[in-house]
Amino acid sequence: MNDLSATTSLMHGIQQLLRRNFVLTLTVGYFIVMSALLPAFASSRNLANLSSNFWPLLSLVIGQLLVMIVGGIDLSQSSIMALASVCGASLMCQSADPVVFAKAPLWNIIFSEQGGIFAGSVFAVPAAVAVMLTVGILVGFFNGFAVAYLKMPPFIVTLVSMMFFSGAAIYLTASENITHLPTSFTALAQKRVLLPIPVWIVAASAIVVHIILQHTAFGKKLYAVGLNAKAALISGINVPMVTLTAFTLSGFFAALGSVIYSARLEGGRPTLGQDLLLDVIGAAVIGGISLFGGRGGVRDAFAGALFFTLLANSLNLMNLSFFIVNIVKGGVILLAAAADAWRVGKSGGMSKR
Repeated sequence: MNDLSATTSLMHGIQQLLRRNFVLTLTVGYFIVMSALLPAFASSRNLANLSSNFWPLLSLVIGQLLVMIVGGIDLSQSSIMALASVCGASLMCQSADPVVFAKAPLWNIIFSEQGGIFAGSVFAVPAAVAVMLTVGILVGFFNGFAVAYLKMPPFIVTLVSMMFFSGAAIYLTASENITHLPTSFTALAQKRVLLPIPVWIVAASAIVVHIILQHTAFGKKLYAVGLNAKAALISGINVPMVTLTAFTLSGFFAALGSVIYSARLEGGRPTLGQDLLLDVIGAAVIGGISLFGGRGGVRDAFAGALFFTLLANSLNLMNLSFFIVNIVKGGVILLAAAADAWRVGKSGGMSKR
């Protein structure tokens, strides 16, 4: 091979690599530019802040990924976070102010001035975390059942879930935050085992989901349902069950994000996640996960969550108003959605349902 052929081959390889990792490349470039423009952007303190925001967001995006692969969308993740947060906190809190919570429906039933019903038990934290994850699974199951077996549109089902369970979280605690959580719970977000504990939790979850998607029959069924549900049904795939499982897992990952956020914020918050829905959908779309189903992976979720975390952080460092931040985020998501529609239309992939 002469020098010209070797150079051409190398350039072709670099182009393919950049094309496959476009969002990651964009993220690295964005980080370099913002670091030059905003000196605080690359500071150790801000990097720690970026990490604490990135990992729970990635958990939510992975759940959204599973639903979007089968051609759905889950708008209820933020409400699952809020409901799981207050349920877990009310069970394990060590004390509560009777003046603040006297009108809360859970007062003197689940928690009181002496704390939650698990307060003081060595099993308080694992039991409360198990309840939080169960709440997510149950809400996800409800969404999946309505979509898969009642044939209701995912957008409507999860929109109603978002409204209902968000309201339930506020009602159950009279819109008050539950604090005084056990230190063994808040340590989940504060302690390190070489790396912060949330890193291990979410990274392990991401690896498991990647293996499921790429190396198991269930993963292939998810993509098959998303690409063409009718063809998948004819080929013998239990489409309703696959869809139900995807939504249930989305609920689980939303609850997992709630565990991390609640530990970090040291409280159960009935409004937890209210501002995160735009970030989750945006990160998924920017990462390359198709709104039309059948396309996306954990690598896309990782890249999208990382880019959106950097974007949100840099906009905050610029001290822009809330409205400007949302306008910029919305514009970026619109561009990514338009690119997805163009790609799907070009490949003739909108035929399937």
